[in-house]
Amino acid sequence: MSPILGLVVLFLSLWLALFVHAVHDEDVRTYIVRVNNRMKPSVYAGVNHWYDSTLQSLENYSAKQYSSKLVHVYQTVFHGFSAKLTPRQAQQLEKRPWVVDVFPDRVYKLHTTRTPYFLDLYSDLNFSVAAPLLKYSDYGSNVIIGFLDSGIKPDHPSFNDTGLVDLPVGRWKGNCTVEGFRCNNKVIGVRIINDDGTDVSHGTHTGSTAAGVAVENVFYSDNASGTAVGVAPKARIAIYKVCNDDGICLGSYVLAGFEKAVEDGVDIISASFGDQAHEDFYKDPVAIGAFGAMARNISVIASAGNVGPNRGTVANVAPWVTTVAAGTIDRRFAANLVISPEVTFNGTSLYRGPPLDPTPLPLAYRGNCTSLDENFSGKIVFCDAAIRHPDVNEPISIDEVVRNAGGAGVVVANMPRVGRDLIAKDFAIPGLVISESDGNMSRALIMNGMMTNATMIFRGVEFVTDQLPAPAVASFSSRGPSSISPFVNKPDVLAPGVNILAAWPEGVEYKLLSGTSMACAHVSGLIALVKAVHNDWSPAMIRSAIMTTAYNIANDGNLILNNEDAHESIAWDMGAGHIYPSDAIDPGLVYDITPQDYVDFLCASNYSDPAIQSITSDTYGRTANCNERMPWDLNYPVISIHSKLLGPNITVTRTVTNVGEDDATYTVNVTNSEWVSLTVNPMRMDFTSKGQQQNYDVTITATGLPGSLIVQTYIVWSDGKRQVVSPVVIFPPYSLS
Repeated sequence: MSPILGLVVLFLSLWLALFVHAVHDEDVRTYIVRVNNRMKPSVYAGVNHWYDSTLQSLENYSAKQYSSKLVHVYQTVFHGFSAKLTPRQAQQLEKRPWVVDVFPDRVYKLHTTRTPYFLDLYSDLNFSVAAPLLKYSDYGSNVIIGFLDSGIKPDHPSFNDTGLVDLPVGRWKGNCTVEGFRCNNKVIGVRIINDDGTDVSHGTHTGSTAAGVAVENVFYSDNASGTAVGVAPKARIAIYKVCNDDGICLGSYVLAGFEKAVEDGVDIISASFGDQAHEDFYKDPVAIGAFGAMARNISVIASAGNVGPNRGTVANVAPWVTTVAAGTIDRRFAANLVISPEVTFNGTSLYRGPPLDPTPLPLAYRGNCTSLDENFSGKIVFCDAAIRHPDVNEPISIDEVVRNAGGAGVVVANMPRVGRDLIAKDFAIPGLVISESDGNMSRALIMNGMMTNATMIFRGVEFVTDQLPAPAVASFSSRGPSSISPFVNKPDVLAPGVNILAAWPEGVEYKLLSGTSMACAHVSGLIALVKAVHNDWSPAMIRSAIMTTAYNIANDGNLILNNEDAHESIAWDMGAGHIYPSDAIDPGLVYDITPQDYVDFLCASNYSDPAIQSITSDTYGRTANCNERMPWDLNYPVISIHSKLLGPNITVTRTVTNVGEDDATYTVNVTNSEWVSLTVNPMRMDFTSKGQQQNYDVTITATGLPGSLIVQTYIVWSDGKRQVVSPVVIFPPYSLS
């Protein structure tokens, strides 16, 4: 070979190596591909063959290189597949005429002995006297809740199936697909969709919160003793493991979870995770999967998120999803920071070791307490709360730092925006958590030399109303409005989500957790009870019943407050209010919404045909089928109107369905504000049969409305026995700031 030819060969070899290296180095990630299956060529026997052939035709595609060809194939709630692709290959796919949309996979994050009594499901703490709702629903018997979550520990005492009979033949189409999992008549199905990891803690906790059977003599850390029971103790549980051990739930797995849950025959899907990307619905696997479930009469409940209290942080905002915020209950794991007989700060703790000597010890402030020296030995150390991750305020390691320095105890003070949330924590040494306001006062006294000694008293479980009324909206609970569709108020309702005791798979049998995941589980159980009584109701009717019977008055007789700043909560914080299960089975009137109504909403929100097809299915999405409406015309139980639309007034129409007695008469009452007045026409509705529908118009008039003000009023329909309550929210242009 000549020297020149050798150089040419060397150059070409290097160029080829660099090219291949560049192709391999180009980002490879999972993409979700929406396909119009009606365009499948007849040469292909099935869609799997067609999808695989499509991938093989892409430039530089190598299934071996990317570990697998098709990650998931979707055929129920969504038509298409997910696959590992480079951005260039994804762009090539988008140009194929049968491809409706291609979008990157999304990352979602996973977001009780007292609560059934707090919710008035029982009239005694032994849970022996059940409310009529539980009796009418037979405790949720034969309703199947599908949990998209981590795994579950099916042999936990909370999932014992004693007394539960087999489901009717053909009622359940799923099974246990994993070796070593023993299903029974309580946990009737387990599918491992994401096999990354073995953690089952989150799913065990949420599953037992919603549908755990009664277990007596339960306690955690010598606290919260009593009977643990879920909201719907006879409901059946199916688990779809879509999340890994780090609490990460990829959208491609989530969508596959929706597919399997719908195919298996669940009645309810509970999704306790979300993200903060605020993508449009047609690129959101939760919104897409939930639409397919809703269209098959399956209720979907999701958590609002744990990144409050900032506005516009709420997740899972699709209008066909029931979105749940987290609130407190009236139980406190009481601990006191005692300065003197006259000066005491109330806090919370799960510390279970030897008590402190009642003789006051030196008290010292040390900021966030990331490091301490021997000067803090023998002292009670006052620390500012350390945020371990964005979801919760979790001072896990502070007590370890103080103990290692020889400290006698630790006081953890909530920082700004955490406010009055008192999240009970285990402490390795005597320790407690106090509120932001008490922390500010204590810190100032210490730094001014006015508070030099203290001790701590651990009081155990207390039920209080005077110091911290309940419920209150947890500061961590994500807030509205929705940045995707502000004319649909989110969240929908408030439910217990702080210091919730439920089943745990290891170390202890029951554990306290806080988060909107816990609140979501409570509402999932409640919907199971309502579904058991009203199996013919649509998901929108069930949600309406829960929303219009919710309450907004705490147990001290005042409006429900925000734990962030002790101000009154509005619909952006708690939706229509806190759930009240006993009234939800007999709401009188409901606001129903059909799948076509949601399509009309998407059309009115300027979604394109391909976008609507991505969200819905091939059945929907053609604008010729859309009725001319505005986004605020969706028949939602809460009316949300932008103040710019009031010039000076606007008229909104709602439709109610009678689900009470055949003959019923409802009259309306409205609450007006200084700046906004409501006029309802007609003011009286007469019904002659169950299922009859009637419309009413609401004219909203603004007078001198300040541009920055959020105004909330109410429409209340009553037949003398029931009250059907709908909040009306008028919001300003810059609400997300």
